[in-house]
This record gives sequence, C-alpha cells and structure tokens, in this order.
Amino acid sequence: MTKKILRALAGETLETPPIWMMRQAGRYLPEYRATRAQAGDFLSLCYNSELAAEVTLQPIRRYGFDAAILFADILLLPQALGVDLWFETGEGPRMTTTTTDTEFNQLKAVDDIHETLNPIYETVRILRRELPSETTLIGFAGAPWTVATYMIAGRGTKDQGPAHALKAENRALFAKIIDLLTQSTIEYLSAQIDAGAEVVKIFDSWAGSLVGQDFHDFALEPARQITSELKMRYPHIPVIAFPREAKEKYVGFAKATGADCVAIDNSVSAEWVAQNVQVDGCVQGNLASSHMVTGGQALIDETRKIVRALANGPHIFNLGHGITPDANPDHVQIMIDTVREDRTA
Repeated sequence: MTKKILRALAGETLETPPIWMMRQAGRYLPEYRATRAQAGDFLSLCYNSELAAEVTLQPIRRYGFDAAILFADILLLPQALGVDLWFETGEGPRMTTTTTDTEFNQLKAVDDIHETLNPIYETVRILRRELPSETTLIGFAGAPWTVATYMIAGRGTKDQGPAHALKAENRALFAKIIDLLTQSTIEYLSAQIDAGAEVVKIFDSWAGSLVGQDFHDFALEPARQITSELKMRYPHIPVIAFPREAKEKYVGFAKATGADCVAIDNSVSAEWVAQNVQVDGCVQGNLASSHMVTGGQALIDETRKIVRALANGPHIFNLGHGITPDANPDHVQIMIDTVREDRTA
C-alpha cells in the first residue's frame, strides 16, 4: 500500500491525516542532545552521515511519525557555495556576507556544491535503508529568498532589513544571488532525490516579509522554477512549498508554482485554509508550536479543531513552524494520539 503521506500529496482525502513535525529531530529530545554532544558541535553533526541519520531516526522510533525529514540545515548550501559558516553558541548562525559584486564573484559554481554536500546525500542513503517501510523520507532546502537573507546579513535578522536594503539599492546583484541560489537548490534537491528522498520541501521561512511584486519575483517565481525543473527530472516526486506567513498570498500558491502541497503557518486559521487554499489540493499544518510547550486541554482542543476543519480534503498534520527546544516530549505524544484519536480525553 502506498505510504500515507504520498497518498495525501497525490490529492487523496484520508480518514486520519498523516502526521510529522517540523524540527522533529531536535533539542527538545534528550536523545538528540546526547548525539549532538557526541558529534561535538552542530555543523559536525550535520556532516557526520551516521550521526545525522541517527538523529533523523530518533523521533521515528519514539513517536512513529509518518515521515522522517533529513537532518541538515538550510545554510549548508551557501557554505557549499563558498561562504564561511559557523554557529555562535546561544546566538545561531554566522557567515561571511555577500553584498558586493566582488563577493558574489568569489562564490563557487553550481556544479561545485556536491563536494561539500556529499555527506548529506550519504545521510539520505542511510535513511532509505534504515527507515521503516511505511515511513516517507523528506528531503529539503531553504528557499532562495530566505537563504539570501542570511548570506546578505551574515546572520539571522528579525526584519530581513539588510536583504531588503540590497534589493532596493542593487537589484541586479540581488537578482543574481537569487538566481544562483535557485539553480543550486535545484541541483541540491536533485541529488537528495537521487540518493533516495521521496518528497522534497522548500522552506521559505521569511516569505512573509516580501510584498507586492517582490513576493512574486523572489518567493513565488524561484519556487516555480525549482518545482518545474524537479518535475521535469522526477515527475513522480512531490514538492511541498512553505512560504511562511504569506497570509492571503497562500491563495493560489500551489497552482502558480506547481507544488503538490502548501504548508501553512499558524497565522491563519485552519477554517480559512480549508476555504481558500485546500480547494487547490493538499495542505500541511498548522498547529501553533507553543502548544508543544504548554500542553493541556488547549493542545487537544486545537489539534482536534484543525483535524476537523481540514477533514474534507487532503491534509498532512504538522505544526505551523518548527518545534522549539523548550517543548515537552510528552506533549508531542498527546498531539499524535489526538490526531489518531487514540485518546479518550
């Protein structure tokens, strides 16, 4: 029988939605923290294929999610393009900036990314061997706009101000950065598919800060190009797009890009999603990740509300964003039981 997530992505409405969780392999799990300590640091964990596969498998063993998502980071791709990348403890990623034509011209060619990224592909191959037969393997990459915001600022920013400034001041250079990332993302995801990924997801975490034509040019159009090329190469591999906080621009995003599913954050209601987005096909989401911290009856009620609101079309249950390090692992099990209606509470 076809895996549940693949059935939903093909447009089938299932009695019980399949479920997985963004950042399901992460710091909220004690077994993850132990493995990361063994690796030494975050980047070493990403590039150690055996250990990266282990942390990908940990939430599958613990919870039996319907999908595993490759453990990696969206900033490995710019690192493969030649950007220096490191992580400051407690502060997050830092990288050398790309804000001038000189800096851009020092980046590597698209064809040269695989030398750095080969350990990631090996992680995918290990996972295809070791995952349970019913579990779907999801590969992923950051969307060009979101990755560009880090490359331009050299770090994460609340308002993506440096990227917006470069876009306004030197749109030609900005467009070159987006195009390089679009083409390299196509090759990166293709290599993940070649290694065994059954679905790929494009994370545009900062899509919501793009407005007007900029949203079309730098969020929608790169997603369309990536999806179109992947569909030409791999017609049967589904693509999930996640233009986070796109709000009304979620409407029609699947049709405009060719994505098989649109992941939805929790800034919009599941009822609105059913009326405006699910009419075009599969949706994924959208429980607020804060419920994984607070738990209680509100977690159960909101989970049931989302399941019921999206029950009349193809739906993959997920959070509206990644689970946070302060989440309670027991609350994750309550969420899963509620989705699958194993609970009487």
